[in-house]
Amino acid sequence: MHEKEARIGPWLVGLGAALWGTETAWRVPLTRLFGERDDVLVWWEHVLLVVLAVPFIVPRLGELKKISRTTLAWLLFSGIAGSALGAELFTAALHNGNATVVNVVLNVQPLLSTTAAVLLLGDRLSPKFPPWAVLAVASGMVLIGLGPGFTFQLDTGVVLALVTALCWGMSTVAGRVVMVDMSLPLAAGLRVVIGLCAMTVSVAAHGHLSAGELWPDTARAATGETFGYLVALATLSGWIPLLFYFRGLSLTRASTAGYFEMMQTLAAVAITWGFFHAALAWWQVVAALVLIFAVAMVQRAQEATTLK
Repeated sequence: MHEKEARIGPWLVGLGAALWGTETAWRVPLTRLFGERDDVLVWWEHVLLVVLAVPFIVPRLGELKKISRTTLAWLLFSGIAGSALGAELFTAALHNGNATVVNVVLNVQPLLSTTAAVLLLGDRLSPKFPPWAVLAVASGMVLIGLGPGFTFQLDTGVVLALVTALCWGMSTVAGRVVMVDMSLPLAAGLRVVIGLCAMTVSVAAHGHLSAGELWPDTARAATGETFGYLVALATLSGWIPLLFYFRGLSLTRASTAGYFEMMQTLAAVAITWGFFHAALAWWQVVAALVLIFAVAMVQRAQEATTLK
């Protein structure tokens, strides 16, 4: 792999993650329109993602004959745990716990993905890697709300947040394995197809697989607005960042990628500040700058090690 490609890879992961972070601008109003039907919202998101993905998938279906069963298994895991289950668990965590605490806990995700990458993929870590990794995680926690007045209590929301972090962390590892053996358009497309299948099962299990439940009165009363938000969610915060993310993973070791995924946290805070006028404390601004610096140093520390 060329040095330039290895250097740009983590930043493509970060760009994709940052674009994912813009979803707050669309997901919050959609949550009000769909009420308690969070699974239905995620289902519609995947329906539109599949519509966008089909033109990329169909011409490349012949590639599946050359893909190993191991790669397909990791792709299946990525689609279920990363695209569907993770979103549902995160929503459940927010419903069962304090939102700030939940988001702080989610910042352990890079530590989980690094551990899995080392154990499962044999990723090598530079001796300079640990301190910068810890600084990145700590600054991410401060950015999202770990500061004066923060209180922590172990509850259902925290447990669900930890499981969510595990799902998303392992999905980073899964995505890296898939991108080594599969083309970008096919991998990204099949991930959302698998996610839609998983969400259909979930929606059916919740008893929401009917016209009235899939398109409730609140959404029907604002059809244009609802559709507009869904399209923005599926394109600007869905399919486009997924392509950047998977391209970045093809050039980046999983142990490094997890820290650049924290750009999603940075973008989410920026959206909350810009769209919903939530004030940022001075220490959050400092934490944002430290986070950017720390992930850059993570990438620099890892440049000297062999990329597998």
